[in-house]
Amino acid sequence: MSSTQGTTVETTATPGVATDDLKLEVVVIPVSDVDRAKRFYGSLGWRLDADFAFDNGFRVVQFTPPGSACSIQFGSKITSAPPGSAQGLYLVASDIEAVRNGLVAHGVNVSEVFHAETPGAQFNADDTRGRVRGAAADHASYRSFATFTDPDGNTWLLQEIKTRLPGRGLSNDVATLTDLLREAEMGHGRYEPTAPKHHWSAWYAPYIVARERGRTPEDAAKDATLAVERARKRGKA
Repeated sequence: MSSTQGTTVETTATPGVATDDLKLEVVVIPVSDVDRAKRFYGSLGWRLDADFAFDNGFRVVQFTPPGSACSIQFGSKITSAPPGSAQGLYLVASDIEAVRNGLVAHGVNVSEVFHAETPGAQFNADDTRGRVRGAAADHASYRSFATFTDPDGNTWLLQEIKTRLPGRGLSNDVATLTDLLREAEMGHGRYEPTAPKHHWSAWYAPYIVARERGRTPEDAAKDATLAVERARKRGKA
């Protein structure tokens, strides 16, 4: 997600719409040469999940970036979109400089890290006007970028996010998870003295899930407490 200075964003659920989990699983990108694309994405260190070819000419290749819950697919007879037409595909990192250096080490031609002086400048692959070299001041989340393309011209946009906006969940990295476990420990410590007998995991798990879904610590603690109560009634706490 992109955030512009001076803009306030509130996350809300649409009334009347089901809120069951829906996870974005795969993004299809159009390529002209499947084997070339496979070599490129494999060279980035992305995990190869599948390469299935069928007698009718259909072929699907799937890769997953490190730490990502969402994968990419490309292949033959998989999309009618013109090769290279996927633009502005986000790759989020907590340390954009480290990720950029890693890509460069893999032989990828990556732009310098920049921040957008003109809103939307990060999406103009062929026009660097409105971009200012270097990360945003204090490495403010959502405001530092770098770009690169695959051999077909599909464009990837690196974005640095250190702290997500309220309600947008948490970053999936070791530092964030460490802080989250400590936060859960403190919350459980406040709950435990007056709590019924239960295993600590029965409280930690729903708390962490709630926080990852964007719930506040207070609301996550309520969710975890309710989960323990439900588990006790089922005899599973």
